[in-house]
Amino acid sequence: MTLKQRIAHVHQKVSEACERVGRSPEEINIVAVTKYVSTEQTARVLDEGILHIGENRWQNAKPKWEALGERGVWHFIGQLQSNKVKDVIGKFAYIHSLDRLSLARELERQAAAADLTVKAFVQVNISGEASKSGMPPEETFEFLRQTELLPHIEVVGLMTMAPLDGDAEAARPVFRGLRELRDELNARGACSRPIEHLSMGMSGDFEVAIEEGATWLRLGSILVGKEED
Repeated sequence: MTLKQRIAHVHQKVSEACERVGRSPEEINIVAVTKYVSTEQTARVLDEGILHIGENRWQNAKPKWEALGERGVWHFIGQLQSNKVKDVIGKFAYIHSLDRLSLARELERQAAAADLTVKAFVQVNISGEASKSGMPPEETFEFLRQTELLPHIEVVGLMTMAPLDGDAEAARPVFRGLRELRDELNARGACSRPIEHLSMGMSGDFEVAIEEGATWLRLGSILVGKEED
């Protein structure tokens, strides 16, 4: 399929998943994960009206951001080391992988110096897999209470990764767990404003993620494909 056809296919699948559970497609935001494609292909994605671009390493994102940064909204979706915060601050509007207080404090320091606010998703290891990044669910309440003290960080949601070796249905309990955690944290008043968003769902399981409450999808191959002529 061409890029245009892939995008149309994804939008159709999003609409169908929303219809199954009584949601509106307008609730769903799509991040095009471009880490495996070139600057030229990333430009084509933007040309097709996809606004949000996701990258997981600054060294790979750098040439794309330098060429196209003003055209899209950039999301850092990979694990972020504290000493790399200086590279992403002011370039990526959203960080999807806030998973420890030391990182939050460095983001705060750099954001304060730049006089900006970073929108962040707290990454939670719902599945409990040792190979997955993210904090244990039981630590999120206290973490959010601490993060509330950092005025240049705005926690907009939670993020999780589903098991990579399972089918889409195997991911359902993980996605449901993140939604239930969000609802619990909101009921307990973890943040001064309710946590709204759930960043979950990738190319192989995004329909299930929508059914379980996802508001941000991180889509790579199914959306941006491979390099086109």
